[in-house]
Amino acid sequence: MTAGALLQIESLNVAIDGRSILQDVSLQVARGEVLGLVGASGSGKSMTALAIMRLLPQRATLAGKMRLNGESLTQPSARALQRLRGKAMGMVFQEPMTALNPLMRIEAQVAEAVRMHAPLSRDAAQRSAHDLLTQVGLQPDGGLWRRLPHELSGGQRQRVAIAMAVANSPPLLLADEPTTALDVITQSQVLDLLRGLARTRNMGLILITHDLAVVAQLADRVAVMQQGRIVEQGATGEVLRHSQVPYTRALLRASALAPKRAASHAPGACVLEVAGVVREYRGARRRWRRDPPLRAVDQVSLTVNAGETVGLVGESGSGKSSLLRIILMLDQPQQGAVALVGDARGRRVQAVFQDPFASFDPRWRVERLIAEAFFSLPTRPDPDEQRRKVAAMLEQVGLSANDAQRFPHEFSGGERQRIAIARALIADPAVIALDEAVSALDVLIREQILALLAELAARLKLAFLFVSHDLHVIRAIADRVYVMQAGRIVEEGDTQAVFNSPQHAYTRALIRATPMLPADGTG
Repeated sequence: MTAGALLQIESLNVAIDGRSILQDVSLQVARGEVLGLVGASGSGKSMTALAIMRLLPQRATLAGKMRLNGESLTQPSARALQRLRGKAMGMVFQEPMTALNPLMRIEAQVAEAVRMHAPLSRDAAQRSAHDLLTQVGLQPDGGLWRRLPHELSGGQRQRVAIAMAVANSPPLLLADEPTTALDVITQSQVLDLLRGLARTRNMGLILITHDLAVVAQLADRVAVMQQGRIVEQGATGEVLRHSQVPYTRALLRASALAPKRAASHAPGACVLEVAGVVREYRGARRRWRRDPPLRAVDQVSLTVNAGETVGLVGESGSGKSSLLRIILMLDQPQQGAVALVGDARGRRVQAVFQDPFASFDPRWRVERLIAEAFFSLPTRPDPDEQRRKVAAMLEQVGLSANDAQRFPHEFSGGERQRIAIARALIADPAVIALDEAVSALDVLIREQILALLAELAARLKLAFLFVSHDLHVIRAIADRVYVMQAGRIVEEGDTQAVFNSPQHAYTRALIRATPMLPADGTG
């Protein structure tokens, strides 16, 4: 280990109920340095961060050496841990909504984080909170500081979480997938903020992510984890360009999604038509006034053809989700219409969501989860036919017929997404709408799901509407793309033409904000 390193970890081992989770993990972080910690789901990245913060489950056992600024992290007292968390090390979690108190205004939450470790008056803590919120790019305009978490965007909530994590200027900051659910422009802003804080405050930063392009943009060094072990670490450029470790090279290949080739056949007839749709929401009521109405969808028209995958991209708040709710008939527009046309009339639009576990009843077995889609059909098959259809559909999406008798919690994230796809397919829909369907998956599983979708589209002549903030994914899966900004479609066309020669300034901004791997990162 290098003398003088801020954080030193040597031969860290963690087991839960006797099962080994981390094995012989050794790494270090210096002040002002950004370390990227990467790997597939289940590789041990988040468990390493929880071990550093000493937030492991009670059933966990820990062995090895961890020192922060020369102070041991392996056997601290409860009082020492209370002092270390927040004062010596802070953590930013993936989903800030679960880390923030939903009943406290954000300025109060940041002020509380300040007072935990500093003997300040309430007024002094509030002034400090205002300074921190300003530093992370949140201005008081429109009473922003006095809002509750649910009144903020995802990017704003993440900035609040960062303000709380750095409130007491800890020398070490851990960020666990802090940009996974953010659009590319907000992601770029949050990454710039984290990098700037590490440099200006001379903090060590451990960035946990499955996105190697983010690591290429932000990290000075990278450590690659596989099955609880660090299999490679070194300078970021060296590892990404010249890795000799098969696992790292597999991650790189899966990260560098190839642009979709032009279809060898012409798309079929139009199956979904959206014409002049408008959706406006009433403004929020403030103490003495009501905000002006928000036009979330503004005269939007688009089409999806049989056998075609259409991408819909845009930053958070662009109107994608509002439009998707209307297409799925979960909301009604004030103007315009959505129709299934031609041979698609009388069929349905089915959905695959970002988090399949949240859309499953955890008490139901897979057979019942998938067969639930039969309730939308005019005539339901009898129980024996249902079982046969469910078994055949599971095999179509790469699972086993025997999986029908298991519960959702018994599957990995990628397997649950396959179950969600099977549930969407079994009702014979005209169109399947996928809402950020791969954004929460690591790059290896994402590659498998995208390959499955491409194979299903080609074999079954399915129509997909793929909503995503990930431009790499859209470029790899979509035949055509619509770009949405402030409720309007600002650009549309063949995916490769739009990406190679964007005509609208907003499209160019999205492309510029997208992290890229080194050109020879897969070599």
